[in-house]
Amino acid sequence: MAKTEAKSVEEVLNTLFELQSIDSKVDEIKILKGELPMEVSDLEDDIAGVQTRINKLNETIDEIKTDIANHNKNIHEAEALIERYERQLDNVKNNREYDALTKELELQKLEIQLSKKRIGEAEIGQTAKEATLATNSERIAGLQENLERKQSELADIIAKTEKEETKLNKASAKARKTIEARLLKSYDRIRNNYRNGLAVVPVNRGSCGGCFNKIPPQTIIEIGQSKNVIACEHCGRVLVSDKIAGIESED
Repeated sequence: MAKTEAKSVEEVLNTLFELQSIDSKVDEIKILKGELPMEVSDLEDDIAGVQTRINKLNETIDEIKTDIANHNKNIHEAEALIERYERQLDNVKNNREYDALTKELELQKLEIQLSKKRIGEAEIGQTAKEATLATNSERIAGLQENLERKQSELADIIAKTEKEETKLNKASAKARKTIEARLLKSYDRIRNNYRNGLAVVPVNRGSCGGCFNKIPPQTIIEIGQSKNVIACEHCGRVLVSDKIAGIESED
């Protein structure tokens, strides 16, 4: 396999500064999006959580309604038995039959009382669950409205920047392939250390363009020669000459 021609230090510095310029433009797009992507994701999670609670509440309410229906069925069955036993009382032949029917009547009346009590308790529970359901339904409606607004805002930004961002990402990937792995690792580490993402900066009025600390005159001369990769002794950022940065030198 043919070896690639080694780059001069100046070429390396040019490529690093080019990569920094590209990545800074990508950072600007991310800043334009702001917290919207995270906010959209959080809202989607919140909606999913509330929807799960709503589903469980609906299941519980359905179970309560089934219980109430079963208790009402028990009441109707008990009332039918009471009517039958009362008719039978008119035709009893002895005290034993009378006592047995009377006991059954009492049991069915107790069954009705118990079922009515259970229905009352279930209806109280149903009312409470329905109130909670209404609250959650209102909440999910508000969350959905907020989500749609945030999604619309994000979609507008993406529509305006997607083409440029795709182009920049491709350019960044292309530039990264031409940089030595050790330098690239250092570049990424420095970028991640600072909120502004600047890892390669020019000298500005005798100071580092990243941390603004003064740079010794001899070091400034060496930076201008572009014969070595020189990092700021204060912040670790790579320093490049005005020529590489495309800045007119100050006399």
